[in-house]
Amino acid sequence: MEKIINRVNIIYEGNGYGFNCSFWADFNCNENSKTGAKGALKKVLYWVVIYLAFYISKSFSEMGKLIGIDLNFFVIFGWFTLAVSLVNEIRSILENFVEMGVKVPSFLIKGLEVTEKAIDKITKNE
Repeated sequence: MEKIINRVNIIYEGNGYGFNCSFWADFNCNENSKTGAKGALKKVLYWVVIYLAFYISKSFSEMGKLIGIDLNFFVIFGWFTLAVSLVNEIRSILENFVEMGVKVPSFLIKGLEVTEKAIDKITKNE
């Protein structure tokens, strides 16, 4: 923990503006522009999938109007896709917090793979 605090102080004092991205990206010394680009592309593709889900559901609703059938329930698929993506992102953020050593309430981290790895790592060290 002391190593983390020293590193935060060095970065904070070094640029005069507070925390910068290098602290978070280099937390585990695995900063890599390829990995960052891959992650950014992944986020863009998530938004494309969400857009397509809403577009397809809207298309079905419009087709239903043309043939006289109410297909507005298809909008649920767009909202479902958005909800799944949000849950995935929140889970990812929680996993990152656990890896960084931030204390996260136990009810939020039950079942996270990272939590299991952290517990295994601690028990192996003891």
